[in-house]
Amino acid sequence: MTPSRCDIGTGRFIFKALPSKTLDNPIFQVSIQTCYDRIQDDQPTPTFEENMKHHNGSVEVVTGSMFSGKTDELIRRLRRATIARQKVQVFKPAIDNRYNGEKVTSHAGSDYDALPIKSASEILSLLEPGTTVVAIDEAQFFEHEITEIVQQLAIRGLRVIVAGLDTDFRGEPFGPMPEIMAQAEKVDKLHAICMVCGESAARTQRLVNGKPAHYNDPVVIVGASELYEARCREHHEVPRD
Repeated sequence: MTPSRCDIGTGRFIFKALPSKTLDNPIFQVSIQTCYDRIQDDQPTPTFEENMKHHNGSVEVVTGSMFSGKTDELIRRLRRATIARQKVQVFKPAIDNRYNGEKVTSHAGSDYDALPIKSASEILSLLEPGTTVVAIDEAQFFEHEITEIVQQLAIRGLRVIVAGLDTDFRGEPFGPMPEIMAQAEKVDKLHAICMVCGESAARTQRLVNGKPAHYNDPVVIVGASELYEARCREHHEVPRD
């Protein structure tokens, strides 16, 4: 049952058609400002279904080093969107086959269904009618074309959630991530734990046979704990000789 109207009283909206215990569920909370504006303009109060839609597109970025919890945070947001009856689509680069080819999977084991794609341009062709939330994991592996696609999705009114490394193993900006972050409405940078000293870590250390990888090594080598670990600035090593 959806609310038929809401009253302004003591600074709170009361749903006339819902039991009180339901009001505590955040899914059923309606924007107070939207209700107020509609009442002032003598417009109908928004229905539950109306409030499940995004009225403005946006871009959110979850970034940080490896092992900082980026994918866990991405999955947390996706599950909340699903609870809120949003239609969610998740995309990941086909190159990332570390755990499951058709899921985004965190190092901690959490996962969510995803479509593996070889090119960012596939996102637009695979977008389904009614989708309101688009998530892109490991965005640093895509070509720079993805920055424009992310903006197109937001302009269409979709909520776009992007997760990816902000810097590569050298500690330098990684692929399209800097531009995506600069154009986003919200950016959250997460931190891991330095495997040397235990302090907060914002860098990714690549290891080859247990030793730091050379600066001239390839930027993209997909791997997990057998190749990488989190390091702080002081203990991040990238030999150039």
